[in-house]
Amino acid sequence: MGMMLGMAYLQLFGYYLKTSYGKERRQGPRRSADDTGSERRHNDRRNSTGTMGDLPFDVFSRVGRAEWDTLLFFYGVVLCVGGLGFIGYLGMVSEIMYGDWGATRANIAVGVISALIDNIPLMFAVLSMEPEMSQGQWLLVTLTAGVGGSLLSIGSAAGVALMGQARGHYTFIGHLKWTPAIGLGYAASIATHMWINAGQF
Repeated sequence: MGMMLGMAYLQLFGYYLKTSYGKERRQGPRRSADDTGSERRHNDRRNSTGTMGDLPFDVFSRVGRAEWDTLLFFYGVVLCVGGLGFIGYLGMVSEIMYGDWGATRANIAVGVISALIDNIPLMFAVLSMEPEMSQGQWLLVTLTAGVGGSLLSIGSAAGVALMGQARGHYTFIGHLKWTPAIGLGYAASIATHMWINAGQF
């Protein structure tokens, strides 16, 4: 919801830029025929490269460059979570993780799992389980799902989208060299949270 609201604001801002840009062009000083022709040729060259068009700022043109495999990846993950919840596997997993392991171990495991599954559908799965936890534990699972998703490039929406846009420059294997450092940050963030918010557990 917040993402769509932000995109709506950006689109309104793009419309404002378009109208103000059009007014400036209409109210500009009259130029000679040679100047006008030269400017038109210059604009045509810039339009052909995609750097400037009738709309100076269009957020949806950027979103439209997302590849179908990226979109289908997230659709498939959300569909799998919904299917697992429908046939009852999420309830079984909840009993094992939050019943047998305990909330702290389960929430730390959620962070590791989020490196393989995007954190948005994973948190949807946790909310569907409806485990009884303290406020500190809910903050912990929010922290682990967010930070743990960065352990692998496929664990976050940003990583998957970036791999689709920057092929050859940002890859799954290339991200692995940062995994040890991210893992240390993951452990440190959990320890810091449990130290600062000990009273909420």
